[in-house]
Amino acid sequence: MVVIPSRMGRLNKRALLDRLQMLGTASRASLAKSLGLSQPTAGKIVDQLIEIGVIEEVDVLQPDPGQPEGSAKFGRVGRPARMLRLNRAATRFLGIQLGVSETSFAQLPVGVSGEDHWKLNVPTPGSAEAWRDQLQETAARIKQKNFWGVLVSVPGIVDEKNSRVLFSPNLHWTERSDLTRLIQSVWSVPVIVLQEERALALGHQASDPSNDGFLLVDFGEGVGGTIVVGGKLYTNPLPLSGEVGHTPVRGNNRACGCGAIGCLETLVSTRGLLQSFSEATGQKPAWPALVKHVSESGVATWLADTLESTATVIAGALNVVGLRRLILTGSLNELPPAVIRYLSGAISRGAMWGRFGNIEIEGAPRRRMAGLVSVGIDRLVVPMADTEVHRDASLQLAESK
Repeated sequence: MVVIPSRMGRLNKRALLDRLQMLGTASRASLAKSLGLSQPTAGKIVDQLIEIGVIEEVDVLQPDPGQPEGSAKFGRVGRPARMLRLNRAATRFLGIQLGVSETSFAQLPVGVSGEDHWKLNVPTPGSAEAWRDQLQETAARIKQKNFWGVLVSVPGIVDEKNSRVLFSPNLHWTERSDLTRLIQSVWSVPVIVLQEERALALGHQASDPSNDGFLLVDFGEGVGGTIVVGGKLYTNPLPLSGEVGHTPVRGNNRACGCGAIGCLETLVSTRGLLQSFSEATGQKPAWPALVKHVSESGVATWLADTLESTATVIAGALNVVGLRRLILTGSLNELPPAVIRYLSGAISRGAMWGRFGNIEIEGAPRRRMAGLVSVGIDRLVVPMADTEVHRDASLQLAESK
């Protein structure tokens, strides 16, 4: 029989995991001290998390007080100490990124870090049935068969609680599909569905836990954003936030997949940029050709107009939520630095924080994997709500150790 931990026990576990994620590595004593827990209590939590494979112990050389500073050239200068970190040795989750043109797969440890590196990439088909067939074919290529859960990143407006895609401008077949049922027909484990920009924001937050407020905007096949306030994802009853790509731009007559005319996404998505580049230069719409053109010619008028429209929308979003920090991920970071510099200057001119100080704008890699794992830890490893799905997940987790 598995006993579900008390709420206080779960709170302590969550706090310890959060602190370990922030520190990277830490000793049992330092974790106990920083969390205000007794060493026996912290030690018990650590032992439990080691037993089920959530954290691991590693040897780290510690300075030896008896050795003079700089004596490394004469041999070992310290003795190994047993330190703790999130488990990087064993894969526990299967991550799936359902994209407009590609579906990507990766086996993920609890201690995933750094930018994304998806191991398997296959074209995204045009129907739920074809996608299920694709999942079955991919499962045959993955040696590991048992996972704690499948973590799925999907585009569009997503009801994460019920694992439903309500609206997806660029992938409409997902709106009529039960993604959980499709996935569980291949992998019989808990499934968590997460909106893709929210996964990116959680991944960025995991990489820099001290940063408690920012707007993240991702550029690619679509354009989307997510808001983090007080270290938490901004949420509301309607699962809709950060849809900067579907803000209309005056004078833009392009049709968008959402059904509207003139959305920003039709200009600054990869497809939109390539269309404008081809129209302005007569060249074939190829990304390497666009990168070369910007490298040689700088920010041409057509691109400046697009960046000004993008800056207006983003500055407006920053003004509404009162944030001064902006994280940019995705395809714009692949263009020459002059593009981000131009966009940053235009945003700073439009955002109110620019009147009082600096708008902090950072180009960052995508860390969607880390965001997915963060949710996997929250909902499957140490869930805070005693719902039936969480009970079932906890049982499977305990039985799979």
